[in-house]
Amino acid sequence: MSALEELITKAKALQAEGHTPGQISDELGLSMETVTWLLTQPKGMEAPKDVHIDWTAVGSHGTLLSDMAMMMLKRFLYLAEEGAVRPGAAEIPDTVVGIAPSGVPLATLIAAEEGLKLAVYLPAKHSRSETPTGSLSGTFSTITGQRCIIIDDVVTTGTTLSETIQFLRRHGATPVAVWSLFDKRGVREVDGVPVQSLFAISRLG
Repeated sequence: MSALEELITKAKALQAEGHTPGQISDELGLSMETVTWLLTQPKGMEAPKDVHIDWTAVGSHGTLLSDMAMMMLKRFLYLAEEGAVRPGAAEIPDTVVGIAPSGVPLATLIAAEEGLKLAVYLPAKHSRSETPTGSLSGTFSTITGQRCIIIDDVVTTGTTLSETIQFLRRHGATPVAVWSLFDKRGVREVDGVPVQSLFAISRLG
């Protein structure tokens, strides 16, 4: 079975389990356009150009996941020490905002390490309502008046990050940075907020 066939099988299995296309997008680290193609495979339409990142070997192991979160934190601290972080963003913030689902464990580990508050953002693409909207989980910290860093695993299109940033601003928070594991687009900033990724994925040709 080819890698593409495996992705099609995985996407359809997740759909059969009740996952929304947005959740499948997060699970597989793919754009919504790619997930739609995997689920429908319309005749005459080529598969979108995308990169699948499978980091389950790390995500399924608590110690490795912690190591990765600490790498994200240390990279920020090194950049701040070198003066490579823009003014106003060099200080550790008040609250770490994890984008559900995959940004949450990373955000939790970083918040625990630095003694920070933890907030969880639920993106609109996970909503099943007719007018999907993003929301903040009521179980975790509020964000009003807080300086926040946003944590996600993969920057795919930047849409979810933009949505999160706008939500935080509307609710009185100041997003100062985005930290991610993988950047598939070479994004330096989203809506004026700097993006720092451990790994950048480049497509050649």
